[in-house]
Amino acid sequence: MATTETPLLTLTETAATKVKELIAEEPEGEVGVLRVAVQGGSCAGFEYALGFDEQALEGDVVAEQHGVRIVIDPYSAPYLDGAVIDLVTLDDEEGFSIENPNAPQSCGCGSSFRADDESCASSGSGCGGCGS
Repeated sequence: MATTETPLLTLTETAATKVKELIAEEPEGEVGVLRVAVQGGSCAGFEYALGFDEQALEGDVVAEQHGVRIVIDPYSAPYLDGAVIDLVTLDDEEGFSIENPNAPQSCGCGSSFRADDESCASSGSGCGGCGS
């Protein structure tokens, strides 16, 4: 597992505070890291995945920001380079947003994106199709 002092992505202090609150709600010893990943198969081509894991896995890029240990698998790392994860509040609801310079187009729902080297084809999944 590679540890980096210059993380691929940035977790804002506000987002880190929320992540620490969520970790505190989990059973003791079951959560050690925030896993950030990119998965294929969404309406825009890729979708973001944020979740908790016990520990980093072999090959993961590992960084710590604002007291949160972040891990990114080697497949996802190039797609997340330079991304910023923040916590946003809209109509009394909170959620994480990801601003990603590697995503020239994102889905209408904001949870998926198209990378520079992917074509934009909506699958009709109902999340709004591709936008810019």
